[in-house]
Amino acid sequence: MEEMLFYDRMQFAFTITFHYLFPQLTMGLSLIIVYFKWKYLRTKDDQYNHATHFWMKIFALNFAMGVVTGIPMEFQFGTNWAKFSELTGGIIGQTLAMEGMFSFFLESSFLGIFLFGEKIIGHKWHFVTGLLIMIGSWASGYLIIATHSWMQNPVGYEILENGKFVLTNFKALFLNPWLWPSYLHNQAASLVTSSFVVAGIGAFYILSKKNVAFGKIFLKTGVIFGLISSVIVAVPTGDLLAKNVVKYQPVTFAAMEGIFHTEKKGSEIVLIGQPDVKDKKLDNKIAVPNILSFLTYGSWHEEIKGLDQFDEDLHPTNISGLYYAYHIMVGLGTIFIGLMAFAVFQLCRKKLFETKWVLWSLMFMMPFPYIANTTGWYTAELGRQPWLVYNLMRTTAGASPTVSSGNTLFTLLGFIGLYLLLGMLFLLLIGKIINKGPHNVELNSEKI
Repeated sequence: MEEMLFYDRMQFAFTITFHYLFPQLTMGLSLIIVYFKWKYLRTKDDQYNHATHFWMKIFALNFAMGVVTGIPMEFQFGTNWAKFSELTGGIIGQTLAMEGMFSFFLESSFLGIFLFGEKIIGHKWHFVTGLLIMIGSWASGYLIIATHSWMQNPVGYEILENGKFVLTNFKALFLNPWLWPSYLHNQAASLVTSSFVVAGIGAFYILSKKNVAFGKIFLKTGVIFGLISSVIVAVPTGDLLAKNVVKYQPVTFAAMEGIFHTEKKGSEIVLIGQPDVKDKKLDNKIAVPNILSFLTYGSWHEEIKGLDQFDEDLHPTNISGLYYAYHIMVGLGTIFIGLMAFAVFQLCRKKLFETKWVLWSLMFMMPFPYIANTTGWYTAELGRQPWLVYNLMRTTAGASPTVSSGNTLFTLLGFIGLYLLLGMLFLLLIGKIINKGPHNVELNSEKI
């Protein structure tokens, strides 16, 4: 059973990790595309319209890859996690069906019009179409996170005699106190990814002296959106989400922060340290006293429960993985704020386009928001273990009993090979779009 469960979890982890590389760009990028189209309507500057079309090509390719990689992930609910689907389908089926029927079709229906219908519908309706695509994209994220939030903090349910969960309060599902901080945190993090990609490609154009005028537009837009979204990820959304973990999953919070033993006079915040789960301590740690208590409760001496206050049977199953995922996410988020703040400072001084080390840094940092988003999801998922539905259904109870570990491993290897080919094809196509650049028109870079 343990071997089967391991491969079930590995397959879902791999497929969802690869899949989420694409929606995290499309959700944030949809907002930036709408901004470019709005700027065109306001200024009548063709550069912004060309920028709209350029990024819409990248959006469409990301959207297609998201669909292709999302379908196998959905099927796994019925193959590897059939028992979970059977027992909780009365609740998670609501939000997942709404995501497919409403937001996905809204997004996909207007995508074709936005790509090919500008001359037919005109620029104002073209903007409205882009806005609807953004609404569909963000609504999709909302409904998925509503599902995830119910698993983290189940509300509005009843358990029948046969063990099935049924929804008794539809309103509670969408007023879940876990939902809005998670959703806003996720959307801001998606915008961070998109901002770094836009700014990084802009920096590439400037450094390569190719499409320089567009590069300046992309860079300016990317760093402004990037600073705003990076701050929002930390405060208030990250702070509110952390407080939710303290309130509803205190054992998870202790593991995230590496608090093995309760400190009566306030908890320190660990900057660096390696968890030794066997001996229940942090090795080589660098910490600041009492800061964690102040950030969590607004009091320097408030007690935060350590792992020693909870039954070991309730501890997260992978404390080291959870600790590192959380600290990688927080560490990268801090770097993002610092880099974007300095870039905006240089922009205000009108020196950003000539500060080469900042341009190189923005190019180099493009993959790192993907890493931060991935470790953020790992933090949420590893933190919930050993539960599928927190405090109600253990992970072992949700796996399909008739699917062997050999079958799961075989299909996992197949997914790895297929996704490797898809990933290479995607990078090749993206590279061609970037190399070609926006439409070749005569531009006056001094206008920017």
